[in-house]
Amino acid sequence: MGLFTYPVLMAADILIYQANQVPVGEDQRQHLELTRNLAQRFNARFGETFVVPDAKILTNSAKVYDLQNPTAKMSKSAASENGLVRLLDPAKKNAKKIKSAVTDDGNVIRFDREAQPGIANLLTIYSSLTGDPIESIVEQYEGKMYGHLKVGLAEVVTETLDPIQQRAQQLLDDPAELDRLLARGAEKAREMTSETIKAVYDRMGFLPGV
Repeated sequence: MGLFTYPVLMAADILIYQANQVPVGEDQRQHLELTRNLAQRFNARFGETFVVPDAKILTNSAKVYDLQNPTAKMSKSAASENGLVRLLDPAKKNAKKIKSAVTDDGNVIRFDREAQPGIANLLTIYSSLTGDPIESIVEQYEGKMYGHLKVGLAEVVTETLDPIQQRAQQLLDDPAELDRLLARGAEKAREMTSETIKAVYDRMGFLPGV
């Protein structure tokens, strides 16, 4: 069921909004290919209806790896909680995870995905959050130990997540405002998607849904 329903639901979520580009990780590329195939086949059979979307994959963060197993993708279904950073976890908890991240033999900070996957992963996360090229981060930590990089990354993660956590807490503390925003978002989504649904019914010769 998961094989057949999840990719189709993902495709529907994309196509109904007529997205030009979809920000995804490398592991989602195959799902986007299915989306593109469905759009192309529908357009060929019933006429131009759907935008055929392109993947927008950021080079540095196309795939972020587990802090405890830097050869496996960071995932909420990971075997250990210590391998992933959760956006709303306390800063101290995330910092502790980063400082205990698995590294590699040696003591030179350099980007080498094959020989030093642990350090490469930390550098990738650092670069993705700051926007700094990996090369400049490596230069910044030249002559320093792995521990220095971990401390620096922990500070970067804390600074990045702090405004997100503050805003999330504001909304959680004000259920009425949260409900208002959800209702506004739902209405906006209905407005955007109703035109797509109408076009699909029209192209296929179905009567509009009531």
